[in-house]
Amino acid sequence: MGTTETDNDLQGTNLPPLTAKPILLRFFSKLVFICNLCFIAAVILREVENANKKKGNFDGAIKLQPLQSTIVVLGYSAIIINIILNLVMLVKFLLRKEQQLPKWLIWFNFLILLAQVYYFFF
Repeated sequence: MGTTETDNDLQGTNLPPLTAKPILLRFFSKLVFICNLCFIAAVILREVENANKKKGNFDGAIKLQPLQSTIVVLGYSAIIINIILNLVMLVKFLLRKEQQLPKWLIWFNFLILLAQVYYFFF
């Protein structure tokens, strides 16, 4: 029996680059989710430190400085990878491709992107 076009699609030979690697997209979305959680934590840490500075306490919010630095770096860089993920999801939506990710994860990342844009640019 010869291979049909459907068989080639299942093998990944005729798929466009955005859908060729659903495992990569799932991994990337989980990475963005973790970075978005770090963004939320970094904003909270900043508010806690600002409140402590008003009281005259200049110690960090977390006594383990490398952990705090990691959270801040991941959190503040999350906007870049969040934009990339949301653009990929927008293209998939416009092309009417099936979404392999849970809807709550797509909406959570999008809402955090809106919060990040507001936080950094307004």
